[in-house]
Amino acid sequence: MKLAMAQLNLTVGDLKGNAAKMLAAVGEAKAAGASLLLTPEMSICGYAPEDLVLREDFCMSCEREVRNLAVATADITLVVGFPHRVGRDCYNAAAVLQDGGIVAIYHKQKLPNFSVFDEVRTFNAGETACVFDCEGVHFGLNICGDIWEPGPAELAAAAGAQVLLVLNASPFHISKRQERKRVAAERIEASRIPMVYCNLLGGQDELVFDGASFVMDGKGQITHQFPAWEEGVYIVDLDDKSPVPGRQEAEPAIEADVYQALVTGVRDYTDKNGFPSAILGLSGGIDSALTMAIAVDALGDSRVHAVMMPSEFTASISRDLALEMAEILDVKYSEIAIKPMYDMFIEQLADEFDQLPFDTAEENIQARVRGTLLMALSNKFGHLVLTTGNKSEMATGYATLYGDMAGGFAVLKDVPKTLVYRLSNYRNSLSRVIPQHIIDRAPSAELRANQTDQDSLPPYDILDAIIEAYVERDLSPAEIVAMGFNPATVKRVIRLTNLAEYKRRQSAPGIRITPRNFGKDRRYPITSRYRPEENL
Repeated sequence: MKLAMAQLNLTVGDLKGNAAKMLAAVGEAKAAGASLLLTPEMSICGYAPEDLVLREDFCMSCEREVRNLAVATADITLVVGFPHRVGRDCYNAAAVLQDGGIVAIYHKQKLPNFSVFDEVRTFNAGETACVFDCEGVHFGLNICGDIWEPGPAELAAAAGAQVLLVLNASPFHISKRQERKRVAAERIEASRIPMVYCNLLGGQDELVFDGASFVMDGKGQITHQFPAWEEGVYIVDLDDKSPVPGRQEAEPAIEADVYQALVTGVRDYTDKNGFPSAILGLSGGIDSALTMAIAVDALGDSRVHAVMMPSEFTASISRDLALEMAEILDVKYSEIAIKPMYDMFIEQLADEFDQLPFDTAEENIQARVRGTLLMALSNKFGHLVLTTGNKSEMATGYATLYGDMAGGFAVLKDVPKTLVYRLSNYRNSLSRVIPQHIIDRAPSAELRANQTDQDSLPPYDILDAIIEAYVERDLSPAEIVAMGFNPATVKRVIRLTNLAEYKRRQSAPGIRITPRNFGKDRRYPITSRYRPEENL
């Protein structure tokens, strides 16, 4: 027999739109001769619905759409993910649709409650296997987190399953695909049956889903690897309950993978939230340059507006480079000098400042004037303001609240500065969009004379390595020093990271591309007197 997987970009809460996408996929699957179509986790309502599933009206609407799908797809078996409410309990469920009705429902057994997941808050855990027949093959069901722990896959095999179908909404981060295949192979080693792994695609707030669905045979060997970052209906032939080897898509390089994740995240956040266009401050620096390249690749040049906002500290080369890049990408470009507004602030604050020396206060006024201008343009024209700060800055607080942090979506929030450079060079390898001098010049906020980032921060290769160890791997200060880093530098970086929590709590959501982002992944108190660096 032939079965099909629908790797779809679905939208949370768009029940009819999601159902329409699945109906279109059914048409493709039937045209290819498939008898069964598998869709991703929570396919009727999108993932993650979060507290929407606590609403009885939401769950009832989801189940109604599932029943409508059953009637519309009576000549093919369709497996659909949905929130299933039973009395006061709610389950992360999969429905098997055959002959115009729901013939079986499976409840997810292993509810993830770590990293970006919080399913224990919203769902009850199932306990039993679900096996159904299609064309003489006995299919078992699992849902995403079920295969990350022993139990559900083996239970399905014990109940008679000959092939395991897995509905997934597994979010992307660097190296995540290798992790998925490792746990899938472990479950196959225990259950001894093939696995068909169908993953969600697209952006949902800070999460991006890469698709990259795959099939493994009963020995844990990859028989099919489907593309990342592409919607599609993919066909798998089964011969005597075993997958016949087929398409093998190559694994993209890290830079290509992350860049596409960022493009997908920007496109879907903008479009799914109904913004007609995006706007950003273009400074002549590498962060804003990469952000604009991503925005144009995501939305098209006609939907991106770049604004250069020079001050008395802005170098002429910064203005030239910003204009050059805007011309290369053919975006709308404006220049609004901030000095008159900055001078007015300083004049009004003269009595309060009482001739105190220039310091961070004056620097931040400049950043806040720029943030106010971008938000004014956003309000007037409906643009989504894209902030341009990177993970290194978010970690250390090297950013201004209500200034460069002002906006609706933080494109590079989880991208360390060293990776910003790699991504910029990668994008230029496809076609030149970022002037080389932007990449080569020393980074600077240009908020005072002759300023560079390294006046305030360690070199980025050192800073990013310490942040990765402390934030992503939870290593202690002593363990980081043992890696060869200077104790004073480690102490300083950790102190800055801990003190900046109040800023991060007020920052815009941003695309997650690492195993530990500043968002759903990491929930630290703002008020805390724990100082691990003091133990050095």
